[in-house]
Amino acid sequence: MTAPATAIAQKVATGAVGWLDAHHEFTALPPDTTADLADPDSVYKPLGESALAGSLILRESAAGGKEVRSARRLLDYGWAQFRSGDLLYERQLRHSLMTDPLEVYAHFARAGYRHEGMDRLLRHTTTLRSVRAVEMFPNRRLAVANAARIAGLDYHVDWADLTRATWLGATPEPWAINWLTAYSLTHTVFHVTDWGARPDGLSPELSDYLAMWLPVWVDIWAEVSQWDLIAELLIVGACLEEPLIDPEHWELLAGVQHEDGLVPQNAEPVEDDPEQRFNDHQHTAVVAAVAGTLAVSRTLGGAPGAVAPEPASGAP
Repeated sequence: MTAPATAIAQKVATGAVGWLDAHHEFTALPPDTTADLADPDSVYKPLGESALAGSLILRESAAGGKEVRSARRLLDYGWAQFRSGDLLYERQLRHSLMTDPLEVYAHFARAGYRHEGMDRLLRHTTTLRSVRAVEMFPNRRLAVANAARIAGLDYHVDWADLTRATWLGATPEPWAINWLTAYSLTHTVFHVTDWGARPDGLSPELSDYLAMWLPVWVDIWAEVSQWDLIAELLIVGACLEEPLIDPEHWELLAGVQHEDGLVPQNAEPVEDDPEQRFNDHQHTAVVAAVAGTLAVSRTLGGAPGAVAPEPASGAP
């Protein structure tokens, strides 16, 4: 007999967000950081990912007080690193075709952190033909559309049309999936449903397709210990209108989580150096925290994304 999925998912999420909070100093931007960001993925991206986890923990209102405090600290710290939004604003102003300032800003906006100049700028840039015509992968176009939706921008997209352009939208032969395509599939679901807030964003056909094949894909990647991808697939399960939250799948992830909350990316040995450990496994902790948060919320019967967080103390 397996333990209830809710309890397992709660334990994984609590450990993961606690680990992110305990090591948040490793996401500090270098003192000389400018809006040009020579290496955005080194720290800028992890700050945004931690903000994503924090914003969803607050949105779902399914976590305990300790997790909520960790989530708020991650958001406050990230917002301070971005100079209360000034850095995102300057980057968007200088590089109008880049989408990452909007995408990162959306995580903070979800939790009540706003920047007046950024809001004004985005209301302008998102109407430009040059910006809207930027070429990108279909699931990336969904990411930008969802970020605009979260930020409250009038973006005017056909969600069904954008979804049909993705690999998932074709309901392809499920055995033809590979590692990179699986990540693209998960992100299609994340953005169409706004991380589970809008499960009806998926058509019944796509929901049935995912319900059928998700367990198979989890089994496949569990065999090769791709824990980061498995956590993303568990998020997908929680985003369905009829959520797929299997205790046995959660036991797989809980079984590899370290006592300090770290969730390993894969089967490779985990380094002893704290900073290297964080760099290698930060993303997996983020997706584990998100997956656990959504699973707890859905198994407890919470309406997806229905509860708005309190305004942030540092938000304008």
